[in-house]
Amino acid sequence: MTVLSKRDDASGFPWWMAALGFLFALMGYKIWSDDLYAQILSVVSEGVWITLYVTAIAFALATLTGLLVALAFKAPNNLVRQAARFYCEVIRGIPVLVLLFYMAFVAAPVMVSLANALLVLPREAGWIDQIEVRDFSLTWRAIIALTISYSAFLAEVFRAGLQAVDHGQIEAAKALGMSRTKVFRYITFPIAFRIILPPLGNDFIAMIKDSALVSVLGVADITQMAKMYAGGSFLFFETYSIVAMIYLALTIGLSLLLRGFERRLRVHEDR
Repeated sequence: MTVLSKRDDASGFPWWMAALGFLFALMGYKIWSDDLYAQILSVVSEGVWITLYVTAIAFALATLTGLLVALAFKAPNNLVRQAARFYCEVIRGIPVLVLLFYMAFVAAPVMVSLANALLVLPREAGWIDQIEVRDFSLTWRAIIALTISYSAFLAEVFRAGLQAVDHGQIEAAKALGMSRTKVFRYITFPIAFRIILPPLGNDFIAMIKDSALVSVLGVADITQMAKMYAGGSFLFFETYSIVAMIYLALTIGLSLLLRGFERRLRVHEDR
């Protein structure tokens, strides 16, 4: 049995949280006492909704895509398995920023051209208009790029979780006459979910931070609003200090919520 020292004891006083609380209190006082900081917060906070919107939709789509790719790893057909591996290796090797540019300026025009080619008859009949590249919003281009990028990483998370499930339990469920769908629904996925929850939460928090990259496309998220304000006022220190605190509030808050959820899940399992 490993003996934990007081330094390693998780139940000790969270000094790091106290230090963060001091920083937040200091920034809160500055915003309350200085109209300039209050104005910057008002402008930058307009991008919070876009940041959360992009992150939530992209992560939901990436989770679904990653699960499908992870299931493709276990497919009986070798071609499907190789295609899934090819997808993961290629996407994981491309930086998120490069993928954002590629999706926005290369893939989006191609997708619009294909859509126009496929919808030629409805367009000639006057049912729909010609689709223009500008009709494909930059926000959705960013969402698709983040979805593709993170789906490859989440696929590996799901694959590791599914492989960690005891094969004996799966065989026992099959021996009881359960179909493959029911085995996955009632046996494999519930057990794997407990394993993949921590890395899944970490990836969600990482996506919140990586969503700042969508500002390069002009999407009006937190970072873009800050860039516009700082570029016009030259108040870079004040603006980006508030931006840093907003991202810290989002990521630390979600991290604490996830830890609490994991703790409750462990308590429920121990009962």
